[in-house]
Amino acid sequence: MEMAFSNSYRMGGIFLFFIFLLSPLDIRATNANIPSTLDGPFEPETVPYDASLRGNAVDIPDTDPLVRRRVTGFEPEQLSVSLSFNHDSIWITWITGEFQIGDNIKPLDPKTVASFVRYGTSRTNLNHEATGHSLVYDQLYPFEGLQNYTSGIIHHVRLTGLEPNNKYYYQCGDPSIPAMSDVYYFRTLPASGPQSYPKRIAIVGDLGLTYNTTCTINHMSSNEPDLVLLVGDVTYANLYLTNGTGSDCYSCSFSKTPIHETYQPRWDYWGRFMQNLVSKVPIMVVEGNHEIEAQAGNQTFVAYSSRFAFPSEESGSLSSFYYSFNAGGIHFIMLGAYISYDKSGHQYKWLEKDLANVDRSVTPWLVATWHPPWYSSYSSHYREAECMRVEMEALLYSYGVDIVFNGHVHAYERSNRVFNYTLDPCGPVHITIGDGGNLEKMSITHADEPGNCPEPSSTPDPYMGGFCATNFTSGPAAGKFCWDRQPDYSAFRESSFGHGILEVKNETWALWTWHRNQDSNNKVGDQIYIVRQPDKCPFHGMPQPKPLLASS
Repeated sequence: MEMAFSNSYRMGGIFLFFIFLLSPLDIRATNANIPSTLDGPFEPETVPYDASLRGNAVDIPDTDPLVRRRVTGFEPEQLSVSLSFNHDSIWITWITGEFQIGDNIKPLDPKTVASFVRYGTSRTNLNHEATGHSLVYDQLYPFEGLQNYTSGIIHHVRLTGLEPNNKYYYQCGDPSIPAMSDVYYFRTLPASGPQSYPKRIAIVGDLGLTYNTTCTINHMSSNEPDLVLLVGDVTYANLYLTNGTGSDCYSCSFSKTPIHETYQPRWDYWGRFMQNLVSKVPIMVVEGNHEIEAQAGNQTFVAYSSRFAFPSEESGSLSSFYYSFNAGGIHFIMLGAYISYDKSGHQYKWLEKDLANVDRSVTPWLVATWHPPWYSSYSSHYREAECMRVEMEALLYSYGVDIVFNGHVHAYERSNRVFNYTLDPCGPVHITIGDGGNLEKMSITHADEPGNCPEPSSTPDPYMGGFCATNFTSGPAAGKFCWDRQPDYSAFRESSFGHGILEVKNETWALWTWHRNQDSNNKVGDQIYIVRQPDKCPFHGMPQPKPLLASS
């Protein structure tokens, strides 16, 4: 190990002195002790678990005013904003009409309510108009005793021709009924460029809809993000029976039903709860395992694919499960872990093309996101996504991905720069941020602790494909399935609910801050400058790493 974590604080001041002199932007480092990745790799650090934080994760009931329907008739509700591929385009999404749940339900007709948006740069002069499309989706269980669901009418309208860094006001609905919303606003992101970045990007995962979630969202909102990235597991509606009864034990509750049930109104409750934030701050979502929601006819991910607008077509994707977009000088790649990621599949071929089209002189930062982490040292979901890593890691490395964000594990962990389980100064920093506050509570045990290493045959997710995780064949964990100490790739880990904020300062420096729910705004749980070194890490062609895993 090159340098201990404690020494990084002393060195951090030296690096920050130079970055203040050399940076074309004002890097507002108020604390010269913030380390940077230039100081690493760091000695692994674990913050002991605080048992007083566990408590009970209590779901918000449907009687709470936070989730009750506050409109009438076909007035719009559950408003949200999401990005298109570039700054000049935005999606507006909302729902009209009430959902229906029961044995005999008749879907609403989307053709009966228009998808219409008025917008402009003045609240009193909404002089632009746009129309879009609408849909209704069903969640069907043709089995005795299970209730079916049909949604309200979901509208998606794309606004185009927008100016960067500009505040726009909008009103959506159907003016002919009339049923129009109040006037809301959003701010477009900066145009792509090496000196052009959103001020703050919030990263959160595994949210659910508990009173822990409300703490996370309130804390995150107080940090005034320009963009929200949700790295999977949205509502946890699939932890409910179709009659709305919650479950603390998924396998216990669903073991005797012909199909795993899911209570779709939780999606509506979540949309109402989140509206105050995401009606003005764009939210970008990637699917998690709790969005699978299998139903009759082998349909999956129906709510996820219906309720959010994705820049799939704009980014050349054929699917809502993977897409890309630009946020100033950052190119984000959102990948699907629960569909094919094989080299011969559509997603992999799309990823190759998308990466090849990235111009690092325009978008220097390359950030990738998917739900289950490749580098996590917690017992839960340990090495579960190994097949995906084996297929895709070399491709992402070859194009110099800077940061990877994941969820799934309900804790926080930040890696050293790593590639193929080996410390690598040119590898990405992997950050697990699956600590949004869901009903399933925190992950608190580590695979390297005595008695906590999972049985290898139990590690694959049934939705993740084949079995790829075997014993390590080289390195400090050679001959073992788990490390017997905190792995070298794990720089910092802690079990606590929270969210993260990414502040890209210029084309080479970005500040990452993890905020814990129990802390005030002026205290942080983890903070580091992530520094790109394009001069030292040129990427030409696919690397050929020495295998670290057994092939059988």
